[in-house]
Amino acid sequence: MSVQNSGSIHSQEPGIAPEMATLGMGCFWSPEALFGHMPGVIRTRVGYGGGTTSDPTYRDMGDHTETVEVVYDPGVISYSDILNAFWDNHNPLNINDYKGRQYLSLLLYHGDGQLETIRQVLVQREEQGKGKPDTEIAPLTTWYPAEDHHQKYYLKRHPDAIEQLSRLYPSHEELVHSTLAARLNGLAKGYTSLERIQKEIHTWLLPDKERSLLLDTAKRIKW
Repeated sequence: MSVQNSGSIHSQEPGIAPEMATLGMGCFWSPEALFGHMPGVIRTRVGYGGGTTSDPTYRDMGDHTETVEVVYDPGVISYSDILNAFWDNHNPLNINDYKGRQYLSLLLYHGDGQLETIRQVLVQREEQGKGKPDTEIAPLTTWYPAEDHHQKYYLKRHPDAIEQLSRLYPSHEELVHSTLAARLNGLAKGYTSLERIQKEIHTWLLPDKERSLLLDTAKRIKW
């Protein structure tokens, strides 16, 4: 049985539209797992942004940067929360001991509202003695999803997890876009626990049958 969009929208205040954040903080595998485990995040993808070259690939990235796209419920997690997690979890001065745009500390903002929030958070962090990070900040123009094998990288290192999830999400796109896969990718990286995921699923606004399918699938996976 395919579970369509299970857990995709689980706001505490129904009717709030999802929002999006796009961030670069080194190799995109870990950031996807980091944000994917957070309550309020609906889905994640990794890809290439911030550059000008057309149709970048991992082998030919041009002037783009590895980034994570985070779709989130602002009724549960704020853009400020995401920004603080972003800066608290990487060193903008020396990412992976690599010089170049591939692993740049990068914020691609979606509109003036996000830009203003970025400015406010930077001021707050300076007042807290955290300094001014060496992060490039620019408006989002174009963004290219990375190849399939880069999506949910840590989760895909566990074949039984993918086998179990594929029964709920028959296509790769459905699996990658599911909230459950985002949480389990975070679990595979060690950012969360199965118990925390199960407790959160109980708060999602889902029919009981779909909720049971998600809980049973998560419990059945052999890590």
